[in-house]
Amino acid sequence: MHIHKYEKWWLVFGCATLVAFLVILAIGAFHNGTHPNEGKITVDYENVDSIKPFDNPGVHKVEGKEWDYEVVLVASAFSYNPNEIEVPLGSVVKFYATTRDVIHGFEIAQTNINMMLEPGYVSEYVAEMNKAGEYLIVCNEYCGTGHTYMYGTLKVVDENAQNN
Repeated sequence: MHIHKYEKWWLVFGCATLVAFLVILAIGAFHNGTHPNEGKITVDYENVDSIKPFDNPGVHKVEGKEWDYEVVLVASAFSYNPNEIEVPLGSVVKFYATTRDVIHGFEIAQTNINMMLEPGYVSEYVAEMNKAGEYLIVCNEYCGTGHTYMYGTLKVVDENAQNN
């Protein structure tokens, strides 16, 4: 079998390009620290109601941290606990969320807050609440027949406007 010299060049060029791509990908993945998350927090999803901080879901003011409030949230069977969250305008909020049954989503519409909640894992997200209003919280991962009824509300309240 005879291969034309131009075909050989293209074969060599294609193989060299593939090898170069794989080498660059490997260097980027391992040298720059792109690897699976080893610091992911785990939790026993069957006993999540008795494990801190999920034994007390809700909004909690904190001192001495980079954020002002912590929102602890547990998703389960087509509902969020708590279903309504209220934080002051301008506050920095850290969301801690998990689920006790199946995969759920946690998305706050009109914001960049979007997490996947997996049984046995804790999802975290820090955000600054810099726009007052009422935001819809939805589950964006299909979780069963009652999925469409799984929603909540985030209220970002301007306390100065209420006091005047």
